[in-house]
Amino acid sequence: MDALSGIAASVIFFGVIALIATEKMHLTIAAFLGAMLLVFLHILTLDQAIQYISRGHATLALFFGVMVIVRSFEPTKIFDYLATQIVVLAKGEGKRLLLSIVTITAPICALLPNATTVMLLAPLLPPIAQDINVNVVPLLILMVFVANSAGLLTLVGDPATFIVGDAINMSFTDYLVKLSLGGVIAIGVIVALLPILFPDIWRKRLSSLNQLPHPVVNHPRMLALGSLVVALVLILFVVGDQLPVPISPPAIALLGAALCLLLTHHSGIDTVQNILRDIDWSTLIFFMSVFVLIGGLQETGIISAASGLLALAIGKNIALGTLVLLVMTGILSSLIPNIPLVAAMVPLMKEYLVNVNLAGPEILATDFAGQVSPEILPLFVAMMFGATLGGNGTLVGASSNIVAAGIAEQHGKTITFHEFLRYGLPVMSAQLVVISLFVMLRFL
Repeated sequence: MDALSGIAASVIFFGVIALIATEKMHLTIAAFLGAMLLVFLHILTLDQAIQYISRGHATLALFFGVMVIVRSFEPTKIFDYLATQIVVLAKGEGKRLLLSIVTITAPICALLPNATTVMLLAPLLPPIAQDINVNVVPLLILMVFVANSAGLLTLVGDPATFIVGDAINMSFTDYLVKLSLGGVIAIGVIVALLPILFPDIWRKRLSSLNQLPHPVVNHPRMLALGSLVVALVLILFVVGDQLPVPISPPAIALLGAALCLLLTHHSGIDTVQNILRDIDWSTLIFFMSVFVLIGGLQETGIISAASGLLALAIGKNIALGTLVLLVMTGILSSLIPNIPLVAAMVPLMKEYLVNVNLAGPEILATDFAGQVSPEILPLFVAMMFGATLGGNGTLVGASSNIVAAGIAEQHGKTITFHEFLRYGLPVMSAQLVVISLFVMLRFL
C-alpha cells in the first residue's frame, strides 16, 4: 500500500474524529461517510471493508442480542419500578444515588464486558433522573466511567486487558494478585471526584419521597419467565467458555434475544416488529463504520508505523518506557478503539523487546507458552491500564461510551463530544497519574 493511501486513510480517520469533536455532524453519519470514502477512494475494496466488519462480528452480535433482551422488558415497566426503588433506598439523596451507581456497576463489570453492563443497567437511569429531577446525561457518563474502570478488576473485565494478558500467558489468578488493586484504585479516583464532577447531583436532596411516582410492574408472568432467561444468559456469560462445548458471549446474547422475542410475541405484550424497530441501529452502524476506518489504518500500515515509533522511543529504560507507554496508550485509546490498538501494539512490542535483547526470540512464537520476566512485565501492564482507562477520555474512546450516547438519544437527550470531554478529560488524567504511581511503586 503506497504512502498516499496511508495519508488519505489518516486524513479520513482524523477528519471523522474532528467532525464528531466539533459536533458538525452526527457521529454515525460522520463515521459512515468516512468508511464509504475509504471504499470509493479504493483504499479498501468493498470486500475488504466487509471483512473488517466481519472481524468485529462478535461485538456487533453481542450488542444486538443485549439490545433485544433489554427492549423486550420495556412493556413490563420493570425499569421504572427498580429506578424508583433505588431512589427510595438512597433516601432521595444525590450523593447516595451516585455512590449506588458505582456500587452496582463495578462488580458486574468485573465479569461482563463493560458495554454489555451499560446496556443492561443504563435503562434504569432515565426514570431515576426523572424521579429526582436531574439531567440523565451525567448519570450515564458516570456509569460509563465506572464500567470502563472496573474492567481492570479482573483479566476478563475488558477486552483490551484480556488481549494483552493472553499474549503473555497471565492467568486469571495472577492478574488478581498482581493487578486487580489497580482497578480498585481507578474506581477510587472516580469516587473521590464525584463531589467535584457532579456537584449539583451530589447536593441534591428530595424533601419528600412521597412525591415519587409509584410505577406498577405489568405482565408478571412474562417478567418471571424473562428473568429466568436473563439469569441463564448471565450465568453462561461467566461459565460459557469453560463448558465442554464452549459457548461464546455473542452466541449467548443472541440465544437470549431469541428466547425473549419468543416470550414477548407469544405473550402478546408486544410485537417483533416494534422491538426490532426500537433497536439502536445508529450505534450498530457506527461500530461497523469504525471497524472499516480502523481497517483503513491497518491496511495502509499506519497503526503498525505509529506503534513501532512508540516502541522505538522507549529505548532500554524500562521505567521511563513504562510511563511513556502508559500515557501514550491512554491518549491513543481515547481516539482509537482500544481493541485494534492493543492488537497491533502487542506483537510490535514483542519484536522490539527481542531486538534490544530484553526478551528471547521464543516470545515471538504464536504458541508461546512461557512467562515474561518481571523486568519487562511493567511494559505490558502499562498497555493494559493505558488502553482501558484511556477510554474514559472522549466520547469515541470506548464502546460503552457510544452505547450510553445511543441510550441517551433514545430518551431525547444528547451526550455531546464536548460535554463528555468536560467530564472525561479530568477523570482520565487523574486516573493515569494515580495509576502511574501505582505501577511505579508496584513494579519499579
